[in-house]
Amino acid sequence: MAKRQSIEAGLEPDAAVSTEVTIDTLTRDARARHLDVFGALHDGRETVVLLGPFEPGFWAGFTKSAEYADGLPDPMDRWSKSVISDLADRWAGQAIFPSDGPPYPPFFDWALRSGRAWQSPVTLLVHNTAGLWVSYRGAVRLAGHLALPPAPVNPCDACPAPCRTACPVGALKPEQYDVDTCRSHLNGKDSADCMGSGCAARRACPISQNYGRLAAQSAFHMKAFNPI
Repeated sequence: MAKRQSIEAGLEPDAAVSTEVTIDTLTRDARARHLDVFGALHDGRETVVLLGPFEPGFWAGFTKSAEYADGLPDPMDRWSKSVISDLADRWAGQAIFPSDGPPYPPFFDWALRSGRAWQSPVTLLVHNTAGLWVSYRGAVRLAGHLALPPAPVNPCDACPAPCRTACPVGALKPEQYDVDTCRSHLNGKDSADCMGSGCAARRACPISQNYGRLAAQSAFHMKAFNPI
């Protein structure tokens, strides 16, 4: 922590973390480990950097890991903690994960505050590059304020919203996500092949379709959500 303390000692609250540390340099580091910077925000005197899968290539990288091969529970969560903790050490920051708690870190709020994610017409978060496939593997908290790029435009503003009608059983609604109806469908005929290819509503998002996420990864997550 000596490096982090030296950074904190030399910074005013609004100063950049370091003349050598930028969102671009953090992005390069993350992508070398199959992750990407999914947004960042100022939180008090610090900067929270949000990390998600870098596509294409995330699944191939993860499935070569020791965590994927060891047969123990929660391989992706364990892999994420290992990789993001290493990045946090490299950046002299603090690693944070959605499973930390209770109380749990406010990842949904952080995503909205980052200016790169919004609440979609089916309530789920939509991201400017990952679409409805957005997931946050973790975050790193850095001392001081990094310079942040301008926020992109909400892609839903100019989208016909195919996600609204894609769910074959109407489980995703603007006012709520009907988990019971969703699970009933997944355990039935599953006409949209959601278990094998991922949620039909998420797949319908035009940004999701350009993200490069493989069906095998979606099947992995669906099995964790609905272990039949």
